[in-house]
Amino acid sequence: MTILPSQFEIHPSSGVPIYRQVIEQVRAFLLGGHLQVGEMLPSVRQMASELGVNPMTISKAYARLEVEGVVERVRGKGMMIKLQTTSGNVKQRQSELSSAVRSAILRGRQLGLSDQQILHVVNKFLKENPQ
Repeated sequence: MTILPSQFEIHPSSGVPIYRQVIEQVRAFLLGGHLQVGEMLPSVRQMASELGVNPMTISKAYARLEVEGVVERVRGKGMMIKLQTTSGNVKQRQSELSSAVRSAILRGRQLGLSDQQILHVVNKFLKENPQ
């Protein structure tokens, strides 16, 4: 299964650097079993163009992933998944999701929403975005 740039979601105003967002999403795709060893990440140009960010930002994310041993550079082709991982178990995947959920809940409360209203937004999103 090949990951497309359109599957990444960047939030410039989130307070999390964009390169970090890319790194975290690549890790999530790995844990979720959506990326396998030997698959190629989208090129720096493709990612930057599709996400509307500076190519150096994507290059920085890929360089960090390379240093961490998650990807390796394939001359003339780009970055290939190197890290051998099996799909993360449910506990690992839930742990990955926790920080994003925590941030969303805190944001909802800052906006003055009740727990019920926050759950309504989450449920609506889940219905509008089936697997």
